[in-house]
Amino acid sequence: MDGSLILSNILNPPILFFFLGITAVLVKSDLEIPPPVPKLLSLYLLFAIGFKGGVELIKSGVTQEVILALVAAILMACFVPVYTFFILRLKLDHYDAAAIAATYGSISAVTFITASAFLTELGIGFDGYMVAALALMESPAIIVGLILVNLFTADEKREFVWSEVLRDAFLNSSVFLLVGSLLIGVLSGEHGWKVMEPFAQGLFYGILTFFLLDMGLVAARRIKDLQKTGVFLVSFAILIPILNAGLGIAIAKLIGMSQGNALLFAVLCASASYIAVPAAMRLTVPEANPSLYVSTALAVTFPFNITVGIPLYLYVIDLFWR
Repeated sequence: MDGSLILSNILNPPILFFFLGITAVLVKSDLEIPPPVPKLLSLYLLFAIGFKGGVELIKSGVTQEVILALVAAILMACFVPVYTFFILRLKLDHYDAAAIAATYGSISAVTFITASAFLTELGIGFDGYMVAALALMESPAIIVGLILVNLFTADEKREFVWSEVLRDAFLNSSVFLLVGSLLIGVLSGEHGWKVMEPFAQGLFYGILTFFLLDMGLVAARRIKDLQKTGVFLVSFAILIPILNAGLGIAIAKLIGMSQGNALLFAVLCASASYIAVPAAMRLTVPEANPSLYVSTALAVTFPFNITVGIPLYLYVIDLFWR
C-alpha cells in the first residue's frame, strides 16, 4: 500500500486537530471545549450532511443500485451484532457482549462525515443516497442487541418496554435530525441548496475540524479505560472494523457501486457508535459496563478508522475497481 495516501489523510487539518486534542490531554493542558458546544457542532454536521444528501438524492433518483444499497445497509446493521456477539462471548458475559455487539453493528456519523471530506479532498464523487444508508444503519443494531440480551439471559426480572426502546432507537436526536434534514433536502431540491449552500457547505469543513479537536480530547481521556479491557477487546476494536469493511467492499462490488460510494459503505460497516448506542444501552442494559463499549469504540476504533482505516479501505477499493 502506498503510504502517501495515509500520510495525505493524516495531514488534513481535521485529522491534525484531532491529534492536537489528544496531545492536549497527554501533556495535561487545560484546553477544554464547553459541553454545549460539541453537541451544537454535531447537530450542525448531521444537518449539513443530511440536507446535502437529500438534494443529491433527488438528483440521482431511486434506482436499483440505491434500493440494493439500502437493503444491504440494513442487513449489515443486523448481521454484525449477531456474529460479533458470539465472538465477544468468548471472554465477556451476555450483557457486555450484547452492548459491544450493538455498538459495532451501528455506525459513527462523524467517521462517515470525515470519509466524505476525504473523498471531496481527493476529487472522488459519491452519491447522496449514502446518507440514507447512514440513517438506516443506526437503529437496527440497537434492537438486535436488545433481542440478544432477551434471548440469552434468564433474568425474569428484566422487563423491556418495547415502545420506549423503539422510540429511542428511531427517534433519538441524531437519527431524527439526519432523516429530517434528508427529507427537507429532497423537498427543497436545487433551489433549497442555493439558499442554504453558504451555511451548509461554506462552514462545513471548519466545523468538522473544530469538532474533531473535541473528539481528540474525549478519545484521549478514554484511553485510560482501555487498561480494563485487555488485549482481547483492543484487538477486537481494530480487527472487526477491518473485517466489516472487507464485507462492505465485497457487497459494494457485487452491487456495482462507484468507488466513492463503496468507500462510504465500507466506512459505515467498519465504524462503531459512541453516541446513540451507548445512550440506549445505558438506559436498557444497565448491567453492561459502559467503559467497555464506549472506550473500545471511541478510543480505538474511531481513531483507527479516521487515520488509517479510511485510506486503507480506499486502497483496497482501488485495487478491486481497477
